[in-house]
Parts: sequence; C-alpha cells; structure tokens
Amino acid sequence: MHRWQPKLGLIQETLLLTLHARALDARQPRPILGDTLSADLDSSIDYDFGKLKVKPSLVLTTALRAKKLDDVVRAYVAAHPGCVVLDLGCGLDTRVFRCAPPPGVDWYDIDFPEVVDLRSECLPGRSHLVGADLTRSDWLTAIPGDRPAMIVAEGLLPFMPGDSFQTMTRALAAHFPSGELALNGYTRFAAWAMKYHPTIKALGIKAAQGFDDPHEPESWGAGLELIEEQILTRAPETARFPQPLRALTRLTARSTALSRQGARILRYHF
Repeated sequence: MHRWQPKLGLIQETLLLTLHARALDARQPRPILGDTLSADLDSSIDYDFGKLKVKPSLVLTTALRAKKLDDVVRAYVAAHPGCVVLDLGCGLDTRVFRCAPPPGVDWYDIDFPEVVDLRSECLPGRSHLVGADLTRSDWLTAIPGDRPAMIVAEGLLPFMPGDSFQTMTRALAAHFPSGELALNGYTRFAAWAMKYHPTIKALGIKAAQGFDDPHEPESWGAGLELIEEQILTRAPETARFPQPLRALTRLTARSTALSRQGARILRYHF
C-alpha cells in the first residue's frame, strides 16, 4: 500500500483530524457514518494521528454531523438533478463518494491549493477540484452560475477570519440563481472554546468566529432564509452513543441553549 506523506499548514492539517475521526467511527462495531473509504485513506497516510488526541465524543459528533449533511445534500440533489454542489473546505472528505450524485450533477470540491493537490492523489476522479483561498471570490469564475446550487460548509466557519465567511456567502448567493447553504453552526462561545480543545490546542490553532441566533445569517445581505436547525443532541442516532456520553447527551438535549453549544446543522435557502 502506498503511504502518503502530507505537507500541510496548521489550518490545512485539521483535515486530518476530521478524516481520522470518520475513520475511527468506521472501525466501530456500530458506526454512525460507516465511511470505510475514509478508514482506508486514514491507514494509507504517514502521519502521527496520536498527537491529535481524538476523543470518542469528537468521533461521534464528527460522524453524526457528516451523516446529517450528507442527508441534506442527497435530498437537494434528488429535487434538483441538474444542480451544482460545492463542498467548501472539503479537505479529504469523501462526501462525493458517499452521496454518489448522478451524472447530471456537477460537484466541486474546493480547498487550499496544497489540499487540492493532495486530494487529487488520494481521492481522484469523482469531482471537479478547485484550489482556492476562500477569503477571496475570484475562484467563483470557474464555477457555472446558471444552475441551482447546494453549498456545504462543514467545519469551515470558525477558521475563516473576521467577516470573510459572510463576505463569501454574499458572493456565492449572488453567483447562483437559487440554492441552499448547509453548515454546522458554532455559537460564539463554542467557537471561542475550540482553541482550548486538546486536539485544536495540539495543532496550535486559534478558532475565530461563530453566531448564536440561527437567524443571524439572514442579516448578512446574502438573501438567506433559515429553513431548518437540526440540534444533533436530539438526533435519534445518539441512542448509539456509549455511556456515559449517551446519558449526558440526552440530558443536554432538554435545553436548547445548552444543545446549541454542541453540534447543530443549519440550512438556508437563497
């Protein structure tokens, strides 16, 4: 088996964190996401994953949020079989393989050029790859703008500086005639607290931003309208969580305010 040796910056290195979490989930007797391709890819990368200090709670929430975002993408593609899908900050996510879009869908995986180069070696063949700095908008010229779009931003929000996520969202909404934006939301406290998470701290990354009210993006000037907020502590899949995490999750689920500090999936129409 060929072993890849990624050379990435600190922000880009977070893709290995989420890859490893999906791989650990896939190796469980009862996985939530069951992403065996991520498990195979994880095994082929020459990297000290132990330094990431990935805890079971992170494995479970990473797998669950990916599963819920996959469901959103599949539903949109089924309703818009000629759409464009953009996976922003895709890293080494295997979503395009998990969702298996039909031939009429153009899927674009977008990330830093060095990540896209690595992805082209590790995961070739199922999507258009665009190397870009998402704080700029010039990369959008490579994306057709005459079709509805499904835009996914998993784990991206806290790592974009200042108001660059909002600026990017306005550019995306202006580029397409219609579409949906799906992301995992972080409250301001959750984004701030991320820098103290053992894994993020091990990588030396300081998280940036979040928002508390799920309606706040409607004020960004991008024409967004909230469709749905999924609070993942209330997802039926949490019944598979091991104890005592399952009991803690169910307790947290009783409070919307507390649950929003954890993982939630937000969907917006534009």
